[in-house]
This record gives sequence, structure tokens and C-alpha cells, in this order.
Amino acid sequence: MTSKSSTKEDLKALSTEELVVLAQNNSMAALEELVYRHQKLVYVSLYQLAPERNDITDLTQEVLLRMCRSIKSLRNPKTFKYWLNRIITNLFYDELRKTPRQLKTISLDEPLYDSDEDQSPARDISDTSDMPDKQALNSELDRKIQQAIQNLPEQFRTIIVLREIQGLSYEEIASLTETNIGTVKSRLARARLKLQEVLEPYLAGK
Repeated sequence: MTSKSSTKEDLKALSTEELVVLAQNNSMAALEELVYRHQKLVYVSLYQLAPERNDITDLTQEVLLRMCRSIKSLRNPKTFKYWLNRIITNLFYDELRKTPRQLKTISLDEPLYDSDEDQSPARDISDTSDMPDKQALNSELDRKIQQAIQNLPEQFRTIIVLREIQGLSYEEIASLTETNIGTVKSRLARARLKLQEVLEPYLAGK
């Protein structure tokens, strides 16, 4: 009989695609592993998109809850990363750019999946590690980069985060920002140049 600890170790060895398939088949352990692997990415993406907000941890939890609840709607597990990035970006456009307000409270006793089945697991996602906080970018260079990104104009900051942190393609960014690929490439080039100008003195000093 496989122990609980062994099961967790086995899950750690699985690919994201394999975890998604298991989660879609009601494996809470696989879902917890997906949350654990991606919570830092979600936090950092939201923090970089809206550094002025003081509720990034709450918004991170909201993204993860949306991910968990909608996991069965993902038709192709291979597109999980892009799918998660869409959830992050949609939250940014739908919530972060509005006047700050309290997010709707979601009961942890509510079924995790959108299903009428009684056996749907509850949203009891265990916290396997500390929720990422300001230690997400804790080295000196990371702090310099973080500050430089924060100081970019919003249109450049958004492009940098979508490309460099979320890893989206030019086509995906153009679709999300409702611009053309040429504009995306131009803004990305200008954003990188601005970052280089800011970081060059620091890097030269190192």
C-alpha cells in the first residue's frame, strides 16, 4: 500500500499535463500539486501587473480558486500554462483596473467542480508551503528588476509581464491586449530598452 508521503513524491515527478489529467478525474492530491507549483507564478504575475495593490495575496487565492473550479473545462491539458495565464490576465483586466473593491467571498464548503454530483470534492486545498510574499523576488538583483518593472508605464509593464513572466507568445499578447503583433513587438522592445537603461549602472557596478 502506497503511503501518503510516497504519493506526494510520486506526484512531484509527474508533468503538469499528467497532473491536470488526474485533477480532472477528481484527484485532490494532483490539484494540490498544481496549486503548489504555480502559486508563486500567479503571485509574481499579479504583483508585477499591479504593484500598487495591497491585496495581491487575496487575488492570488482568487486565481487559484478559479483554476481549481474550472480545471475540468480545460479540453487540452497541454495548454494548461496558457489557460492559467488567461485566468491571471482576465482577473487583471476584470478586477485590478477597476476601483479597488472587496472580492466576492467564496465558501470553502462549496463544491470545487461545477457539477451536480454529490461526490464533488470540497475546496479544501492544503497549504503545502507559505504563501508567496515579498520573498518571491528576494535577491538584490531581483529587487532591482522588480522596481524597474514597476516604474514602467502601464502599457510597457503589461507587455513585459505577459512576455517575460507569463511566457505568452506575441500572438497571445496581441489577442489579450487587443493590439496587433507589430505594436506588441514595438512596446516590448521599448520596455526592454527602458529596463536596460535603468539596470545598466547597477550591473556595471557589480
